[in-house]
Amino acid sequence: MKLDALVKSIVPVSVTGSLDRDITGICYDSRRVTEGSLFVAMKGDKVDGAQFIEAAVEKGAVAVVSEQKEFATKAAHIEVTNARQALGDLGAAFYRNASHALKIAGVTGTNGKTTTAFLIKHIMDDAMMRCGLIGTVSYIVGDRVIPASRTTPEALDVQELFWQMRSDGCKSCAMEVSSHAMIQERVRGTEFDAAVFTNLTQDHLDFHGSMEAYFEAKALFFAHARDQKKKTAKAVINIDDRFGVKLAERFGRDISSANMPVITYGLGLRSDFRASQLKMDFSGTSYQLDALGKSYLVRLPLYGNFNVYNSLAAIAAAHVLGVNVRTSVKALAAAPAVPGRLQAVPGKRPFRVFVDYAHTDDALINVMKTLRELEPARLIVLFGCGGNRDKTKRPRMAAAVDSLADYAIVTSDNPRKEDPLAIIEDIKPGFRRLIPEIILDRREAIFKAVAMASNRDIVLLAGKGHETYQEFADHTVPFDDAAIAASAVSAPRESDNQSAQKGGWK
Repeated sequence: MKLDALVKSIVPVSVTGSLDRDITGICYDSRRVTEGSLFVAMKGDKVDGAQFIEAAVEKGAVAVVSEQKEFATKAAHIEVTNARQALGDLGAAFYRNASHALKIAGVTGTNGKTTTAFLIKHIMDDAMMRCGLIGTVSYIVGDRVIPASRTTPEALDVQELFWQMRSDGCKSCAMEVSSHAMIQERVRGTEFDAAVFTNLTQDHLDFHGSMEAYFEAKALFFAHARDQKKKTAKAVINIDDRFGVKLAERFGRDISSANMPVITYGLGLRSDFRASQLKMDFSGTSYQLDALGKSYLVRLPLYGNFNVYNSLAAIAAAHVLGVNVRTSVKALAAAPAVPGRLQAVPGKRPFRVFVDYAHTDDALINVMKTLRELEPARLIVLFGCGGNRDKTKRPRMAAAVDSLADYAIVTSDNPRKEDPLAIIEDIKPGFRRLIPEIILDRREAIFKAVAMASNRDIVLLAGKGHETYQEFADHTVPFDDAAIAASAVSAPRESDNQSAQKGGWK
């Protein structure tokens, strides 16, 4: 693509050098620069991309976009006021505004983003609207599954994924939109059809500083969707959540240029998509759905009230994307399990083991309440807290476990650069009723939790979910809760040589 055509997508402060150049690709990482690249120098949390301009030029960059006023180089220089915004706009232009050709549902919120996005993808695929996925677990383009580096990639990578989806024959995309992504302009250049809000509970305060700032970061997503140029987006909002009510009021239905159409969901009578008569057993969850003047019986092979909310969001979002409700309901009956989201560990034992990504007190409470509905003899919960993250939630997570578990094991999560024992000391004050067992080594802790389980017990391994690694100060090691739990479940037990225990789950 010609540089002069690309530059028309942004508003430069100044331009130095000729724009009559062919651009073969755009990069924000100098290590990926090849001959003919346009290098965008962004300021990161730790380093400034401007430090690598000369290196990028030496590797073949023929043009540079940066916030610097001037520098000596043989490449063309385009000065901008905000390099992150420029990256999104340039990426959208380079990849031919691929988001315009896709039906896109963006999902934001503290909990439920991943499951909701997976359910939207499943519905869209079932409705013959081949759907891509961008989220915490993976990026899916057609039949390709790409390990996710972060929930929402950088703006340029998002645009490239859209281009790949479109080239692969996708008609739609479900993507998670994190609060970090909104602050860092990662959906810049993307136009949405549906903007979905799941809920807001305490998390990421190490980044945002306060719940108010966290909420405002989420609200930025809806402002972005409201103000986009080509598409008229609709908001899909959980109004059983108090922050959802605030969003619905702010971006409400009043006929005004400052507002957008809002579709609500929840368990309350005022919801446009409403669930009632919820029932749960080991086959999953069922409920009555009232929407658009009709009633439906929804059968969902997933557990819990929180998955009722996730499925309501998915049905409403799919409706916005053009799928009728009956088709969505039929599709959900065969919805796949989402990796690390109340994932059952296989094994013929008289107890059950589940792995879940719950890493906030609210998520823990929701998962434990769900498992309590299965009436276990005991609920054994293993959890930890990540290092270099919001410290204030550590005792809150302990208090959550203390309120609903019968036995607690506290272990390491991803300690990162913190002392694992110091993290556990921050957790312990939240316990009032239980005396937790402390096992620093997570593998040892998982084996202990499984070994102590007996008839009709449920073991919950919380915090890491789908992750296949564990982060320490100076290294990262392979670590998969589900795989380790499967090994623990299959390990020989004394009871294996005795007569079959009565009353267990098979």
